Amino acid sequence: MKYPKEYLEEIKTRLKVSTVVSKYVSLKKRGKEYVGLSPFKNEKTPSFTVNDEKEFYHCFATSEHGNIFDFVMKTQNFKFGEAVKHLANLAGMQPYIFSKQDEEREKKWKIYSSIFLEYVDFYHNQLLKNEKYSKARDYLKNRSLDKDQVKKFKIGFVEKSPNLFGELKKNYQIDDLLETGLFYLDEKKNIYVERFRGRLIFPINNISGQPIALGGRIIEKSDFLAKYVNSPETIFFKKGSNLYNLDSVRKLSNKFENIFLVEGYMDVVGLSKNGIENAVANLGTSLTDKQILTLNQFFNDIIICFDGDESGYKAALRAAENFIKDTKPEKQISFLFLPDKEDPDSFVNKNGKEYFFDYSKENKIPIHQFIFNHYKKNTQNNPSSLAIFEKKLRSIANSIKDDYIKKYVLEYFIEKISGLTPYTSQNRKNFYTKKTRSLEKTKKYFNESQLLSGVELKEFSLIYLIVNNLNLMRDYIHFLKDIKLFSEVNRQIFEKIVSKLKLENDLSIDKLDIDTQLIDKITKFAPIKHILQKSNNDHEIIELLEDIARDLNNYDLEFRIQELESKFSKDLSEATFNELKELKKKQNIN
Repeated sequence: MKYPKEYLEEIKTRLKVSTVVSKYVSLKKRGKEYVGLSPFKNEKTPSFTVNDEKEFYHCFATSEHGNIFDFVMKTQNFKFGEAVKHLANLAGMQPYIFSKQDEEREKKWKIYSSIFLEYVDFYHNQLLKNEKYSKARDYLKNRSLDKDQVKKFKIGFVEKSPNLFGELKKNYQIDDLLETGLFYLDEKKNIYVERFRGRLIFPINNISGQPIALGGRIIEKSDFLAKYVNSPETIFFKKGSNLYNLDSVRKLSNKFENIFLVEGYMDVVGLSKNGIENAVANLGTSLTDKQILTLNQFFNDIIICFDGDESGYKAALRAAENFIKDTKPEKQISFLFLPDKEDPDSFVNKNGKEYFFDYSKENKIPIHQFIFNHYKKNTQNNPSSLAIFEKKLRSIANSIKDDYIKKYVLEYFIEKISGLTPYTSQNRKNFYTKKTRSLEKTKKYFNESQLLSGVELKEFSLIYLIVNNLNLMRDYIHFLKDIKLFSEVNRQIFEKIVSKLKLENDLSIDKLDIDTQLIDKITKFAPIKHILQKSNNDHEIIELLEDIARDLNNYDLEFRIQELESKFSKDLSEATFNELKELKKKQNIN
């Protein structure tokens, strides 16, 4: 039995050709393509190319050519069904299980797509050629849209009293026509009505470019008609899983790093007319996880550009709070707010492409900054309000799944909050009888220490412990051989000290030949110095050394585990999983 086309397209949507091929071939970026040595022939000069935009690979040495399914079948000697299962697994999808319902669904899809294609083609051609549609063409001209844009996006117009239903029912069952959502039964009048009558229609395509739904816009002002209507959800169209113009934009992922996510169909068309091709629109609903996940498959930088009005702002806030939890180090989400009463279409028509790009660079706001600014704006300067403010931001930061992003967002929030409650020494001075250091020195020390990570401070403690107990360390040098340091400067100092300990019997700090400023910095910030001041016992010092070594080893394990978890989420290989399991065992032992 054949796999449903939508299932195969979903796999292709989630996996770039270069992602699949790079697991078997070392690829290098060259312009819009990737190049590498042919997997089909031994060669020294690369003749193998991959084009994500066109979704194929080509080998000039052997003339082998195809998509991701062909590649896996030919290089891994898989049958088609095996290739599908392998790639579905790689894409994080469930294996497909065939049933009688699948056969029925495939038949329905053929009828559904055929009806949509006829419908879109008919009204597109009517808009281009029928003289009765002059009002619609005038509307488009007034919006600065020409025939090229109408053809590119296959825009159509449905007249106010259409009769296409009568023509289509000659070839299709009425139930099939109703299932498309293009028509509905007016029960009062007992007639079948076209949903998009009197509207411009914008075809919403699936990832492979086939129309599956429509967006419709009125061209005359009306107090009782909605400006936009969308197709209802059907068995082949889910609003939260699709984006307008995604089928075209995904082919440009090698050309553009970022993507503009706008609110309306006209925004996408208007931006395109002005040379801005990397734009998609959501479909009249709140943004969904699936829509952002889909965009993340192709682009690393999503710029959400909503209208400069209150509803646009509220939609942006909902999106920000929803998506910040899934942000990743290699992905960026930011927000761009246009001047009041402007939308992307009007703004770019007025100011042009280059101004729009410049405005975007200067005014886009990272997702975490936007969230902070919003809640700060709604916070009063009193303890209760500030406490609620901080609690809310900590909750948002803690919802972030990626630990690295969570760490830096939380630090950003805390630092910004601390600026709202400045230290007032005048109110506190009566509580202290003695100052250990001046306020300026304290602030300087605090600011400098804030720049140091926990790992660096742990490394400072290790080096401080060694340089202040050189003779003891020579006797226990075997404890030092497996310790790993992470920062480059500290690692060089550590290796130099260990090398000197091995070669010299009578060693002092002066003979280490290490920059005194570095030693002074380590002495200043090493937390362990306060413990060492209370202990001169060799046994306790060695115990401290073992504790530090264990902590640094755990840091190393933690980093390696995170790297393997990231790798496993991509390759899902048993070897990676087993390696990950062994490291976690070591982590538990430590």
